Amino acid sequence: MEKIILTGDRPTGRLHVGHYVGSLRGRVALQNSGDYDKVYIMIADAQALTDNAEHPEKVRQNIIQVALDYLACGLDPEKSTIFIQSTIPELAELTFYYMNLVTVSRLQRNPTVKAEIKMRDFETSIPAGFLAYPVSQTADITAFHATAVPVGEDQLPMLEQCKEIVHKFNTVYGETLTEPEIILPDNAACLRLPGIDGKAKMSKSLGNCIYLSDEPEEIKKKIMSMFTDPNHLRVQDPGKVEGNPVFIYLDAFCRPEHFQEFLPEYSCLDELKAHYQRGGLGDVKVKKFLNNVVQAELAPIRERRKAWEQRIPEVYEILKKGSEEARKAAAKTMQDVRHAMQIDYFAE
Repeated sequence: MEKIILTGDRPTGRLHVGHYVGSLRGRVALQNSGDYDKVYIMIADAQALTDNAEHPEKVRQNIIQVALDYLACGLDPEKSTIFIQSTIPELAELTFYYMNLVTVSRLQRNPTVKAEIKMRDFETSIPAGFLAYPVSQTADITAFHATAVPVGEDQLPMLEQCKEIVHKFNTVYGETLTEPEIILPDNAACLRLPGIDGKAKMSKSLGNCIYLSDEPEEIKKKIMSMFTDPNHLRVQDPGKVEGNPVFIYLDAFCRPEHFQEFLPEYSCLDELKAHYQRGGLGDVKVKKFLNNVVQAELAPIRERRKAWEQRIPEVYEILKKGSEEARKAAAKTMQDVRHAMQIDYFAE
């Protein structure tokens, strides 16, 4: 069996450091590992429309922003197929058939869907397409026979639901679909990076993100304003590192060589944490170090993004070519699905 990756993002805004440490950085490593036969990266515009149906221009404008972030982070169109979801009509057809294999109550129990509904204040006015988001995601994954899906921790319930639908389909219609495995980041801090305000989720609407395309001054301003331990009022006070966003970001971004370069009086992060916990280390010093670490990580990404911004027609060509390639793979799966369901009436 071929080893295939499928993953992607909704184009509702520029990508931020949460996307980067949660999935993007890992995708690039997987792409370059040579361990996978195919890598599909999807810009999920159809899913973005489930809660932006009245703002199609927002989704359209952000397609190119997400593509630029992808290329800037190191996703390579020679190694990965980057495509736009809505250009693959087979995905909508698969979603339609899969809806018969899952109940409304099961969708309502999905923890990720519940959290997203609460965050968007939908209450009882939930768009049907948004509620069926896990079904749509199952179509995306199975259309390409993905064996592995690298995502953030919040997507774990989605993958569990995907496996349920795949199992049900294969039980009813015979072995046709491939059951995927989830790939989570190894580093626990990367599973879900909090916002700079300490809130659990980084979100454009909350204004608590550091974007991959932010300029150095903007990054510094955001880091220096970050939420820390509210009880660490004086330098000499003992501080808490658990749940402290500044230290969570250091866990996600910091490497041993950063100390040698930016903070040589400490040999490693554990030593820095121990000093903070016993008292005598101020938040400003820690934030300045974090700023240096994040700037070092994001500078090359920002430079590559600026270079790609001068080549927009080329970016569209990459998306067009990738979408054509992805459609061929999805069409083959659709053929197999119709045959399994006995609805390939005129097949030769």
